Amino acid sequence: QLKGVVVSDAMDKTCVVLVERAKKHPRYEKIYTRSKKFKAHDEENKYHVGDRVVIQETRPYSKDKRWIVVELLEAASTVSQKETFTDESEVVSDTEASQEV
Repeated sequence: QLKGVVVSDAMDKTCVVLVERAKKHPRYEKIYTRSKKFKAHDEENKYHVGDRVVIQETRPYSKDKRWIVVELLEAASTVSQKETFTDESEVVSDTEASQEV
């Protein structure tokens, strides 16, 4: 079982899950991250971009799809963390908000 974040849900009954893991270099002992995208089966199309999910290896559903979404760990928030709403009609990103101050 792997934990990851849904990065795409555009396909029918499929979502793309990005799994990141920390790895230690054998000689220099620096910790660095490696990431890989897995196509996972989502029968009911209920997982959306930004959701943290658990995927599990299963039988092949297609050429690329050999994983299934088992559970939802955390739903994506309705408001993105990188956006600040100043009023209902205007969306300002963090960089623009810091420049205005």
